[in-house]
Amino acid sequence: MIIKSVRGKTPEFGDDCFIAENATIVGEVNMGNQCSIWFNAVVRGDVNYIKMGNKVNVQDGAVIHGTYKKAATTIGNNVSIGHNAVVHGCTINDNVLVGMGSIIMDNCVVESNSIIAAGAVVTQGTHVEAGSIYAGMPAKKIKDISPELSSGEIDRIANAYVTYSGWFKENEKD
Repeated sequence: MIIKSVRGKTPEFGDDCFIAENATIVGEVNMGNQCSIWFNAVVRGDVNYIKMGNKVNVQDGAVIHGTYKKAATTIGNNVSIGHNAVVHGCTINDNVLVGMGSIIMDNCVVESNSIIAAGAVVTQGTHVEAGSIYAGMPAKKIKDISPELSSGEIDRIANAYVTYSGWFKENEKD
């Protein structure tokens, strides 16, 4: 893993986190408890800060970044950021699933209990309503999310990644 200080700022990690050997985390990154940063993921807090709550998983190949002096990135609790997603200079609230290969641009706000569909492009400044699913390019609301889908997918995936990271942490003790 690459963990580097940049401009006097060093990444900070909560308890019980998993960082894959080839993940990169640099600069002003503050991570809560039970977070996981997976293979080839990049969390670059060099030009602006990145704050993550508890139980955030950043899956393989995802990139989290911001814009210098303009757009930091804040991620709430119980958030899954899918494989190869780009989360850039935005706010993602609690209980959100960011689908594989999706892009969330500067100054977007993704309200709680929402899903960004795989491959969606959430253009700059978009406000994603709480409890909704956004899809497409550019991403638009396609429907409200049911409580079953919220707990069935959002919670299931976030909890699964806590379990998966435990498998790797067990191997580290051997």
